[in-house]
Parts: sequence; C-alpha cells; structure tokens
Amino acid sequence: MSELAQKELDVFTSKARADKAIHSLKGILLGINLDKEVNDREITELKNWSENHRSLINRNPFKEFMTIISETVSENFPATEIIEDLFWLCQKYESDNYYYNPITTDLQILQGICHGILADGVIKETEIRDLEEWLEQNTHLSTYYPYDEIRSLILSIVSDGIIEAEEILILKAYLNQFVQLENEEVANEIEKETIGINISGHCTSDPKIEIDGKTFCVTGVLKSGSRSELEKLIADFGGIPTKSLTKKTDYLIVADNGNPAWAFACYGRKVERALEMRKIGNKISLIHEFDFMDAIEDLK
Repeated sequence: MSELAQKELDVFTSKARADKAIHSLKGILLGINLDKEVNDREITELKNWSENHRSLINRNPFKEFMTIISETVSENFPATEIIEDLFWLCQKYESDNYYYNPITTDLQILQGICHGILADGVIKETEIRDLEEWLEQNTHLSTYYPYDEIRSLILSIVSDGIIEAEEILILKAYLNQFVQLENEEVANEIEKETIGINISGHCTSDPKIEIDGKTFCVTGVLKSGSRSELEKLIADFGGIPTKSLTKKTDYLIVADNGNPAWAFACYGRKVERALEMRKIGNKISLIHEFDFMDAIEDLK
C-alpha cells in the first residue's frame, strides 16, 4: 500500500480507531482499579497505551488523555486521582458520541478490563470477584466472544468458593491469549509463568438456547444417546441438525461423556474451528450436551 493510500485509510478509519481506543482505555482503567490500588507497573502500561496511540493525538480528546497520563508518570498528581480523572473523561467522550455500537463498546471495555487486570502481572482474588460481578451485570453479551468463554472460566473458578493458585494461573494463561501487554518485562514474566498451559476455549455457562428454526451441529461422545437420536430430537423440536459447521450454524453441542478435563477446556476439531469462526465474528454458541437436554426438558 502506498504512503498516500495509507494516509487516506487512516483518515477514513480514525473515528472507529478512536472509539476502540477510548473503550479499551476505559476497560483498562476499570481493570487497574479493581483492587483499589495503582502501582508503578500499571502506570507504565498506561504510558505505553499513550505512546501506542500517539497517532491520534490531534483527535479530541486524545491530547487531554495523553497530557494527564504524562503528568501521572512524572508524578505531578496522585495516581489514584488520575485513574478517576481519565475514567471520567472516557465517560464524557461516550456521552457525547453518537456513533458507537453498544455491544462492540462493551466487548472492547471487557478486553480493556482484562488488560488492566494483567497490567502488573498479578491477578488478585478481589479482581476475580469484581470481574465476575461485571460479567453478571453484562449478560447481554452472553453469545459473544470472548465474554461467554471468560464467564465460563470465572464461574468454574469461583464455583466451590475457593480460588486456588492453579486456577489463577489458568485464568492468567487464558487472558494472555487476547491481551497485548505493552510492557515487555511483564509480558515475558507471564509467558514464563504460563508456559505449558493450553486453554483452547470454554462453552457458554447457563446458555439461553432457542431450538425452533436454529441450526445445530454435534461433536464429541454423547452421554444421553446416539448421534442420530440427538439429531432426531433436534428436528422434532423444530431445529435443523447438520453434520458440519457452516456460517449458518447457531449452536455447536459439545459432548464430553464425563471427561474431567471439561471444567477448563473444550477440545476437538469442530470446537477448534467454531472458536476460530467466533473470533472473526460468527455468532456460534458452544453449549454442553447437558444444557441442551435441559432446554429440551423445559419444552416438554
């Protein structure tokens, strides 16, 4: 692409890039402030965010954002006060902004929250509890990636009332898959801590399942019967069973037949493909066999 063409593209996309940057910053600030403390590593991550978006400095209100962050780094203002000022500025920007998709905005905020949680390389129990609360307050995102996967993992971590070190490490490995930390030192520490931990994705917890007119694909070893029996059940209730995943697939039913690995990860060729399709915008919900059968019972 020529330099002129790149400049024209930058001008054309600057509004969308600005919106995304603001929403992500709002999430980062929420994530940083979850434990009610602000440390040097988190401030450094804000400085790196500022540097990474310097191309937007002439677009309101980025100059103000960057000035505030610069003053924070130079220690002219208390860090906690700056976090509050920046968050207020984000909200003001959103209230004055008539061009944004609320779903996209909330997903960008969620990614920013996860970024803020990882900013210092440490995940505290209070941060997990507050993230759980935010997820519960935003269940309108339940069919979108990565909300439903994060919520499933968080619920599996807190379900027994005890948050263990191994569970925190698994969460750190998962969040690190889609959070791009600017601080290389922290990023390298997380990579070393989580090496060997492979989290491929999670099925939706407590999904809202519609059957009539919806398309279903099945993978895994079923516990409730044969594949053909399940496909007939889908058809009997107005659903459309298919043998393979397509862009029209609404649900992938994943069966594990009691596999203990289910608590943390989905697996298999169809699951992997469904996750990749979701990441590029396809609305495919991954649901457990047992949740589907519960939905059938509710319809009887």
